[in-house]
Parts: sequence; structure tokens; C-alpha cells
Amino acid sequence: MKETGKLIGPFKQLLTMQHLPVKGALKDSELEIIANAGIFIQDGRISVVGDFQGLREALGNDIEIIELNGDFVALPGFIDCHTHIAFGGSRANDFAMRNAGSSYLEIAEAGGGIWSTVQHTRACSQEELKELTLKRADALLRQGITTVEVKSGYGLKVEEELKTLRAIKEANKSTYVDLISTCLAAHMHPKDHKGTPEDYLYEMGEKLFPILKEEKLTNRIDAFVEKSAFSAEQILPYYKKAKEMGFDLTVHADQFSTSGSKLAVELAAVSADHLEASTEDEITLLAGSEVIPVALPAASLGIGCEFTPARRLLDAGASLAIATDWNPGSAPMGKLIESASILATMQKLSNAELFAAITFRAAKALNLDDRGRLMEGKLADFVIYQTDNYQNITYLQGGLQPKAVWKNGIEVFVNEN
Repeated sequence: MKETGKLIGPFKQLLTMQHLPVKGALKDSELEIIANAGIFIQDGRISVVGDFQGLREALGNDIEIIELNGDFVALPGFIDCHTHIAFGGSRANDFAMRNAGSSYLEIAEAGGGIWSTVQHTRACSQEELKELTLKRADALLRQGITTVEVKSGYGLKVEEELKTLRAIKEANKSTYVDLISTCLAAHMHPKDHKGTPEDYLYEMGEKLFPILKEEKLTNRIDAFVEKSAFSAEQILPYYKKAKEMGFDLTVHADQFSTSGSKLAVELAAVSADHLEASTEDEITLLAGSEVIPVALPAASLGIGCEFTPARRLLDAGASLAIATDWNPGSAPMGKLIESASILATMQKLSNAELFAAITFRAAKALNLDDRGRLMEGKLADFVIYQTDNYQNITYLQGGLQPKAVWKNGIEVFVNEN
């Protein structure tokens, strides 16, 4: 039996993100913006979006009305489709060394790099890792982010990868945010593994993959395809096994050198993430596929490298999602609007392209179709800003914080400031 429902509004502006394609460039004039809008919610989903007063009159008295006083803007809840927030320790020294001119190899030799985080994460109990993940998920929720992808990849042993993914699963039960887990056991060849990289990948496929399915820990497999991690040739059997077992595939691709995006297209991966090193050849390949390119501008800021060629990808007809890549090494910022606004400035992205990249296009990068737009049937996930103009959200580059966040039709955060 359906609940009586609740109507919230009026909103000065409501951006539905409807009627926009998953791929290609977007103009701000294409945005559907409803003035004096209301959202009617039933059973955690959007029943109808339209004129607030008109809905109020049409729906009658047998509903809950939440009337807003002042100027407010509503958008779909944001989706952070690439994070590494299940980790222990810090890499502040890596950042200082990198800015002082040390190379990736020099930092690793000094005890930093991914292996440093692996050691810190292994030292955490499952409960500690759960609590660290929850703390970071809450920080993202307060930014208006209602869905967060979370990778493993700092365990790099069967039992340690399981510990991380179990911690993520437990954390998901204790937060309003939807945590979408991804197995990144192929983050690097661990230093304490006695065999070859191929041996390690075979072991993960044989021993880890079946448990992931049995315990329903994830339906997503990722790998770092890079000279410092695994080559396309080394990782191919691993990905093929994952695909045969029914996992969705995603690829850390083209961060420092190319080959990852080509592999992503060949395997029909859901997304190819990073792409800072992508050339016109890779851009053309991605544009001709259904793979969602994911830009991670905070990693470019953290490392001091080129940004993902977002403008060229969109103009070529590709899609574009934007995520925080929140991790302790290259992207410790953990701020979505801030980093997306900087990318928009550097790559000349429209507001429509930016908001699409953190709503329905980001949902597509997670193979989700029940969120990312404010329309009938979608999850009632939305973020509210106290402003009379949605453009202020990107104009102020994170200076304007959400006033409230709703998840599944429930107000889960209110900013009292």
C-alpha cells in the first residue's frame, strides 16, 4: 500500500536533468529548469515534479506538505562514481615530497606510495575500516552526494581484500549514502607476493572472485592498467574471467600512459577512469563506444599533471562523468563541486555538462538507472541549495554549501548555518 506521500517546495529553480543524452556536448539552454517547482514523493521515489501550487491543489489535503520559505534550488542527489575512501593512514609526506620535486619512484623508495597505504590499511581491523569509511561517506553526504562508489585495493591479499569489502558492506548498512563497492585487488603487484604479476592475478581470480559472488560483496571489478601496475596483456585474462563470472568491468585507464582505454572499449567495460594521457586515438575509440569516461580532476591537482581532455571527449561525442577519486595519495581533497568546477574552468565545460557529469552520467558509470534525474519513478534523492540561481553553485566553486540533502524521500542532512 502506497504512503499518502509528501510534497516539498516551492523551489525557485528545479533542475530535472531530464531530456538530456548520456553522450555528447550539452548547452545550458538544454537544461529543463522548472520555476516555483514542487516534488511529490511516495515510498521513497518521485511520483511527480511540477508547479508547486498546481500540485498542491491537485493532490488535495490528504498529503504532507513541506513548504519552504525563501529562495531555494533543487538538483538530483550527486553521485561520486570513483572513490577509494576505505583506507587507513595518511600520505601527507608523499604530497610534500612530490611538491619538493621527488619522483613517484623516489617517494615509493622512501616508504610512500600505494604500498604505504596497503600497510596502514592491513593494520586496521574490519571495524576500524568500517568506521573510517563511514566518516568519509558522511563528509560526502554533507556535500549533497547520495551515492558513492568505494573501491578496495589497499589489501592486496585475498583475506585483506575481503576485509575491506566486508567493511564497505557493513558501512553501507549504517549510512544514508548508497555505497557501491568495487573490487580493485589488481591495484598493483604486492611487494610481499612471491610469484609473478600473472601468478597474483590468477590467484585473485581463482580464490577471491567466487567469494565475492558468494557473499555478494560486489558486482564490479577494477584494475590499474599502467606501466607501474599491470599491462593490458597481463590483465586481460583476469578481466575475461571476471566478465565470464558476470561482473561489471571498470578500468583505471590512461593515467600516465595509454592502453587502458583501448582495453576498456574492447571488453565493453562500464567506465574508463582517469584518461589524463588519452590522445585523439583514445578519444575517438571512447566516443565510438558505450564506455563512460570518468574525469578525476582532484588527482590532476594532487599530482600536478594535465587534466582529463574533457572538452575534446564531449565534442567527439563521448560521455563524461566527474568523480572525486578521494584517496590518500593523489586525491586527498574529497571535494566534488570544488574539483568539478576547477575542471570546468580549465576545460570550458558548461554547467549542463558539469551537472550531468555528477548526476545521471555518473549513475551510468555505475550501471545504475534509478537515480540522477528528478522525474517520475526515480529515487527521491536530491540536494537543496539556498540561492535564487543554480549558477551560483559552480560560480562559487564550493563556497555555497547544500542547505539540505534528501535520500529515498527522507531529509537526511540539514545545514543549520
